[in-house]
Formats: sequence, C-alpha cells, structure tokens
Amino acid sequence: MNKGTDNQSLVNAWDTQKAKSMSESQLLLYRSNLLGSDKRITNYGGGNTSAKVMETDPLTGEMVEVLWVKGSGGDVGSMNMDGFSTLYMDKLRALKKLYRGLEYEDEMVAYLPHCTFALNPRAASIDTPLHAYVPQKHVDHMHPDAIIAIAASSNSKQLTQEIFGDGIGWLPWKRPGYELGLWLEKFCVENPDAKGVVLESHGLFTWADDAYECYELSLATIQRAMDWFEQECSGKTIFGGSKHNSLPADQRQSIAAQLMPVIRGWVSEQQHMVGHFDDGAAVLEFVNSQQLEPLAALGTSCPDHFLRTKICPLVLDFDPATADLEVTLNGLEKAIESYRENYKAYYNRCKHDDSPAIRDPNAVVYLIPGVGMMCFAKDKATARIASEFYTNAINVMRGASTVSEYCGLPEQEAFDIEYWLLEEAKLQRMPKPKSLAGRVALVTGGAGGIGSATARRYLSEGACVMLADIDDDALAEVVASLSEQFSPDVVRGINMDVTDEDAVAAAFSEVVVEFGGVDILVSNAGIASSAAIEDTTLELWNLNMSILSTGYFLVSREAFRVMKKQKINGAIVFVASKNGLAASPGASAYCTAKASEIHLARCLALEGAPDGIRVNVVNPDAVLRGSKIWTGNWLEERATTYGKDKEGLEEHYRERSLLKRSVLPEDIAEAAYFLVSDASSKSTGNIINVDAGNVQSFTR
Repeated sequence: MNKGTDNQSLVNAWDTQKAKSMSESQLLLYRSNLLGSDKRITNYGGGNTSAKVMETDPLTGEMVEVLWVKGSGGDVGSMNMDGFSTLYMDKLRALKKLYRGLEYEDEMVAYLPHCTFALNPRAASIDTPLHAYVPQKHVDHMHPDAIIAIAASSNSKQLTQEIFGDGIGWLPWKRPGYELGLWLEKFCVENPDAKGVVLESHGLFTWADDAYECYELSLATIQRAMDWFEQECSGKTIFGGSKHNSLPADQRQSIAAQLMPVIRGWVSEQQHMVGHFDDGAAVLEFVNSQQLEPLAALGTSCPDHFLRTKICPLVLDFDPATADLEVTLNGLEKAIESYRENYKAYYNRCKHDDSPAIRDPNAVVYLIPGVGMMCFAKDKATARIASEFYTNAINVMRGASTVSEYCGLPEQEAFDIEYWLLEEAKLQRMPKPKSLAGRVALVTGGAGGIGSATARRYLSEGACVMLADIDDDALAEVVASLSEQFSPDVVRGINMDVTDEDAVAAAFSEVVVEFGGVDILVSNAGIASSAAIEDTTLELWNLNMSILSTGYFLVSREAFRVMKKQKINGAIVFVASKNGLAASPGASAYCTAKASEIHLARCLALEGAPDGIRVNVVNPDAVLRGSKIWTGNWLEERATTYGKDKEGLEEHYRERSLLKRSVLPEDIAEAAYFLVSDASSKSTGNIINVDAGNVQSFTR
C-alpha cells in the first residue's frame, strides 16, 4: 500500500526458544511488542492486545481468570508489563447486569476500576469490553493501513467478504465502548468459526486460544489484505494521477524553512508549538495528486487518525511550477483564519450541551503541493506522531480510492469522538507542561561543558535543542548521551562554524525544518588565548575577533531573522566572560573580543525589544571542569601567567574569588536557563556574573 516498503512481506519475528520459558502474561507482552514494532501493523499508540490468564487471587488464594489488556494511553510496540490493566473476568461479566443501554454506556467506564485485579494502578481503556467478551483467550486489535483501507471503503462489507470469505467477519461503524463490546460478543457467538472481524472505519480484531496462533493469525490476515491491494492497485492510476511535480529535495527543504516559522507563529497563540516536516514518497504522491483537495476535505476515517491530526488538514495554495513562495506567504493569514472559522463552525454544528469547550482551532497538518507535509503540535514527539498518523491516513485513502470510494467518518461521529468526555478526562489527567515546553533552542559550542550543561538544563524543562559545534566527534558523543537521557525526538546536532556566514544560515535552516522555528539562542562557541601584547600576532587577534565577536554577530543576526518571522518573542543569551568587564594581563585579544561581545548584546537588546526579543549576558569565570577551552594551550598559558602549575590553577581561581568557590558548567547553565525562562520575562540588556564574586567585574 505505502510505496517503498509496504510491498515487502510482514516478518514473523517470533522466537520459539525465547518464548518457551515465558508465562502467559509475558507472552502477551512479547506478542504486543512484536506487533507494534511494524507501523504497517499498527501506528504509535494504536490498537491493543489482551490475554485471559489464570492467576492466584491475592485475597482467596484460589485460581481466578484475569484479563490482561493494554491500559489507557499505552503503546503496544514499546510498553512493558506495567502497561497492562488487569481485571477479574467474573466481575467484567457481571457488568452486563448494570448496563442500561447505549445512552448510558459511558457510565460503564466508571465501573472498570471496581474490576481491578491485584490493585493494579494502570487505568483500563475504553476498549476493555471488546477484549473481555470475545470468548477466545488471546485477542489482537490492530490498525493496519491495508485493513483500514477496506474498512473505509464505501463497500467495505463486500470487500471484506471478497478478500477473507467467512474467516473474517464485518461489523458496521460503532464508536468504541461497551455497546461495541456486546456487538463483538454476539458476532463471536453467532459465528463460532470466524477468526476475526473488520470494524468499519476502524480496524481489525483477531483471536485465538494460543498466543503464537493469535500473533500468526494477525500477521496472515494483514498480509492477505496487503497482497490483495498490491494486486488490485497494480497498473491503476493512483489519486487520479499527478497534478504537480515534486521540487528537488534541497528546494523542498528551503521552502519548508521559510514557511514553518511563519506558520508556527500563527498557530502558537495559545502555546508554543513544535513542527515536523515530512517529504517522503507517500506524502509527495498525495500532495502532488489530482485528488489532493477533495480527499483531504473528507477527513480521516480511523478514530486514532483524527484524534492525532484533527478531522482534516489545511492544504496550502502553492504552485511548484512557479515556486512563487511570496504568493503563499501573502495568503497564509487568510488561509489559517479560514481554517479556524471552519473548525469553529464544525464545533458549533456538532456540540452537545455537555461538550467540553472548543480546543485550539488551528490545523495540525499542512499539505504543500510539490513540497510535502508539515505538522505542528505541543511537542516534537506529538508532531512527529501526527505526521506518521496522517501518512497512515494517506495510505488508507490510496487503497480505498483506488479499488472503491474512500469514506471519512461522518462529521458528527468524528466530533463525538474528538470531544468525547472520556477523551477530555484523559487530556485533563495529563501532566502540566514544563516551563520550556514547546520552546526550541540552538546552542553553539554545544559539545563543550557549558554548552552541553545548558542543553541538558533546557531539555529537562521540556525544550527541543539543536547543538552546534565544529568538533564532530565530541558533538556526536553529547548528542547521543542527551538523546538517550531525554529522547531522540528532542535533540539534534549540526556541524557549524560560527565564522562562516553560509554555515550559520544553513544551520538555522536545519533547526527550523527539524523543529519549526527557534525561540532561544545560546551563543556560547568560543576559544581562549593568552599572550603578551608584543607576542600577539595579527592572526591570533583576528581569530579571537572572528569567533567571539563576528561569530556572535552572524549567529544573532540569523536568530533575529527567524524570531521576527515567528512574531512570538524570543530570548538570546551570550555566554561572555568576566574578562569582558575586567582586564586581564596577557590576554588582550581575548578580553577585547569578549568586551565586543558584551556590547553587541546591549545593542541587540535595544533592537530586539520592540519584537519581544530579549538579549542578556552570562559572564562566567574560571570554569575549568568540563570546559573544552582548558584542554588546549590556554590552561598552560594561564598557569604560567599566574606562576602556578596546572593542578594549582583551579585552587588559585577559587581562592581569588570573593566566595571561595569553584564555578561549574551547571552554574552557568542555571543562569542561562533563568535568562530564557518566563521568570526573567521583564529582563533584557542585563549581565549576570557567575564567577563566585570578582570585584573587578562588578557592573556598577
């Protein structure tokens, strides 16, 4: 279905030897992780799995039947054992006596905690009854593109019969919940030989009494659908044929870099959004097609899709043949406002008396002919996942519209899921955003001690960070470490020479395409040199000025350009030095360059204020531990200047400070965090000395 990889067969990855020693619940986790590892089987967070297992009741000591089922909000591909809810089967069956009918089915969710086995804190999902009432012990519910393409076709029942015969049944659309669980049970009772069912506009259920048989059945059923589509779509025109041609990859990236900050500014009124760009083959085939606009307007089918992507995307007016981006930019405000108004009208048409208040009316997905797809969400992972989900939706539309007629969910049904009170309750349970959530930071000198410590501090507060450095090996090491600690979604690295105008522009283009824009710049790249004035060469003088003055100018200029496009404020921090305020013997080039840097920050504070761009300075002193500048000649040169050996230099710096304390990279990072946080939102043009106290560098 999806061009490139989906024509490859699914892989049965079950390891019999590995599975031999597992318990039934461990086999469930093993099966779940295997199924979730292939996005053709189910998307992130989509679908669920279960097993009915005999367990020892902690109260009676007797064996009881317990339903293990993926809990609310989990992901089958990455979950652990604590991702499953466990519930007494006898209590789940007893719930049938309490069910008062479709009008009251939401109240059944409140009964699920009363069925909990062994005080398991994992909340049960709305799909629990669908698993509980299937008679077989093992149940898989997956959202494969190939199956949803069948389920979203106008003649989905007929296609199901044609592809699977009587082995896989079909049920009409019904919102997930207790009533659908009873429907599924009724189907199983009336069709005892059936091995699964296709749910219209939703997905696939399969079942068996053995964990491996269930896994194998799920793979075989999905593969059969994939093979059928491969054959049926062969030689046929897809999406009505091409209307546009894709631009070259570098031009697509360039256009994305120009569009994303502007869009991000418009959609970040309520909270800062993070972007994700995708120009994969499946996306380009769709955005270049004749049927782009009519299919996009139909919205997505599977509930999992539109909960992540909103009911439909915004298609931007862009003609790749002329590539006149100004036309698109000039029409962007009107296009975004029109989408908002349409979304508000949709809400008002469909809302109920008890519906939650309208949420952010901006689009999540933006489609650009010849270029690709942009998604914006509250964090990088959510934006990336939205992109993956809409790619799933594209694959579904591709299959359904080729062999039949694609059908999105009816508007009211879509609304009733998007604004379902149970979904709202799930949103309300989410943790409060961290202080830098949705912010994007670029940190130069990112592989050094101060740069990496600052990046770590920002990441701990929810920011996305691009680290820039000229030391590829050190940069790769820091990026790998931070990615492991915080997630690969939020950390990037790029080689950037701050003295190279083109390299600086390219780096900002890269961070914008990766995250949608830039909110924070930490200008930290640096060198240190020490020489008496008569021994200071012109080359050494120019090197200091090029990195510590010109470099800070080039990086700041590019940051201003992006931040002004976004129109959502910004914060710049210069990591300067005590030497920018206090003269130091034998370091005239370094001190002068640092003084230039500080004065540049003052000038930029004046220029940035009307646009809400704050510029402040952190002045460190004697940060020896973890600092790259102390690994070269600077350490020996400064030790010689003060008549110390290398080991005694840190003690010398500590003793000369007023507070008699060493200054660490984490101390500088804390000041750099304060200067970009909301706590300092009324501060610009300021200097914070983090030097343990040096009277010569007092600013007054």
